[in-house]
Amino acid sequence: MRHPPRSVLLAGVGAVALLGSVSVPVVTASGATPACTVEYFVTSQWESGFQGAVTITDNTAAVSSWSLTFDFAGGQELSQGWNAEWSQSGTRSNPSPTSFKLNGTTCNVDADPSPTPTPTPTPTGPPDTGDGTPPVLRASGNKLVDADGTTRRLLGVDRSGGEFMCVQGYGIWDGPVDDAAFRAIADWNANTVRIPLHDECWLGLSNIKPEYAGSHYIDAVKDLVAKVKANGMTPMLELHWTHGQYTGNSAGCSDVHATCQKPMPGMQYTPSFWTSVANTFKVDPTVVLDLFNEPYPDRATATTTQAWQCWRDGGTCPGIGYEVAGMQDLVDAVRATGAGNLILAGGIAYSNDLSQWLTYKPDDPKHNLAAAWHVYNVNTCANESCRNSQLAPVAAQVPLVAGEIGENTCGHSFVDQVMKWFDDRGLSYLGWTWNTWSCTSGPALISSYGGTPTAYGTGLRDHLRSLDG
Repeated sequence: MRHPPRSVLLAGVGAVALLGSVSVPVVTASGATPACTVEYFVTSQWESGFQGAVTITDNTAAVSSWSLTFDFAGGQELSQGWNAEWSQSGTRSNPSPTSFKLNGTTCNVDADPSPTPTPTPTPTGPPDTGDGTPPVLRASGNKLVDADGTTRRLLGVDRSGGEFMCVQGYGIWDGPVDDAAFRAIADWNANTVRIPLHDECWLGLSNIKPEYAGSHYIDAVKDLVAKVKANGMTPMLELHWTHGQYTGNSAGCSDVHATCQKPMPGMQYTPSFWTSVANTFKVDPTVVLDLFNEPYPDRATATTTQAWQCWRDGGTCPGIGYEVAGMQDLVDAVRATGAGNLILAGGIAYSNDLSQWLTYKPDDPKHNLAAAWHVYNVNTCANESCRNSQLAPVAAQVPLVAGEIGENTCGHSFVDQVMKWFDDRGLSYLGWTWNTWSCTSGPALISSYGGTPTAYGTGLRDHLRSLDG
């Protein structure tokens, strides 16, 4: 997606400059014993502050207005809020609050003094991966195979946050990134998590708050990768937002910094980013590298041929005011480190157009390259006819991964059709996105990080669980 929404946040300052966040959607649920439930978790913490999140569930009936109250036992001070009205009375350690009231009703306690026992659900887990370690994948013809030559598919979700939280000054991740958060993803039978990243944050440029930049950011990514792998899933790292000023057709922002999707990666920092990422993870060939989220040089250039040439070769591209790093530059940057990891390259038109991908395919000395494709119900290439004419020829020659599929209605009839087309051909796909955002601002798979699905997420979850391992 080009413009991921931001978490609902509270920022706190004071003698210890605390930062906090609250996620505010109230959703109804049936069959739950407490009148309401509240989950509080700290998503990141540093010497002088923290960022947290609260998920609220009303288990009785829908409410038109609400008020949540709780006490900070350590006297934490808050100073800012986004997307919710808030106030604080009273006031430097950081213990989590333990008591919450929604519209005056105490949450997280049984509403019925004599509740009936809840039946133990039948466990549904991810595909069996033996020792829990994800496979080392490589391209073999048009298939992805593991070390034994067994065909594999990448099936899972995107986990947004690492591409925008740091540059906006709120933290590194959006929502919890503890082990439980990734167990919840694995419980959907997912075997892959795609992790959007940010070049300025990774490289520690001066426009990023120091606590979110450089080694702090890199360590956070390494820790998240470890948690994904610990739950038997493949980590996929991709560059989402990049440095370079673009104010032309379909510009998302006029900022030279990486604060929105740009038409192409910038030569100034992106090759250095991929050199560093590849050096960091070349010892771990289970990590997949997705070069750039959604190129759209076609919106800047006069012809499609110019767009594809820009896509592959970079340099001075018509309509783009900064020097571009082409896909060949980025493949070269990764391979120069000795990294043999599987690489993905998305096409033009926000990775929705693969019409000339084979013609302009970058040269990979390791022969370990796959095509990436993104699709939403609003895209140009969204119907079966386009899939048959444009994707099928690519999928006949190289592995094809739909790195993002989604539906802005928050339903799943469209993605059901996409998944069936990919299933019939043994191809890979990931749903955007595993974040608790409102469906009115983009496709959100979940309403809580425990894995409670939205209507759209229900379609993906149930489909993944129906597949063999």
